[in-house]
Order: sequence, then structure tokens, then C-alpha cells
Amino acid sequence: MCIGVPMRVLSTQPGQAVCEGMGETRLVDTLLVGEQKVGSWLLVFLDTAREILSEERAKEITQALQALKLAIRGEREIDHLFSDLVNREPQLPAHLRPAE
Repeated sequence: MCIGVPMRVLSTQPGQAVCEGMGETRLVDTLLVGEQKVGSWLLVFLDTAREILSEERAKEITQALQALKLAIRGEREIDHLFSDLVNREPQLPAHLRPAE
């Protein structure tokens, strides 16, 4: 299984960018997303940028990955990492809702 990791662009060169995220720095292929500005956020799979992210979305994904890491260690206090979901009623995706 491959998990995408949000990474921030530190520097660029044609077709590549040096990015940091989740405590790592990597040389990332940017051919699928195009040239990016320093400070941009990318979702990176296997050292290849697959999606351009907003800073807010990058933070949400990073927190979800941190929660996963804590859960694997047996920690139960992870609600603070899902502030967008806590105290919210679950909603069905549009394709599962009854037709009106």
C-alpha cells in the first residue's frame, strides 16, 4: 500500500523539487503537477508529486497520518487531530443519498 504524504516545496529545478514533510526531505518528481513555487504544498507518493494541496488540506492529511501513527502505537487520545470531524454529524456522500 502506498500512502501520500504532504510535502512543502523548498527549492525547484526543471521537473523536480526538493520538498520536506513528515520529518523528511526528498527530491520529488514534479512532472505530473508542473513547476511549483517555493512554499507550495504537494501530495507525494513514492517521490512523485501527484496533487497540489492547499496549506489547510496538507495540515489535515498530516494530522490524519499522525493519528494513524499514534493508533498503531495503541494510543487512544487522537480526537484533537480530527478537529474537522469531532462534534459533527456524519453525512452520506452525495452518491449514496436518496434521490429527491
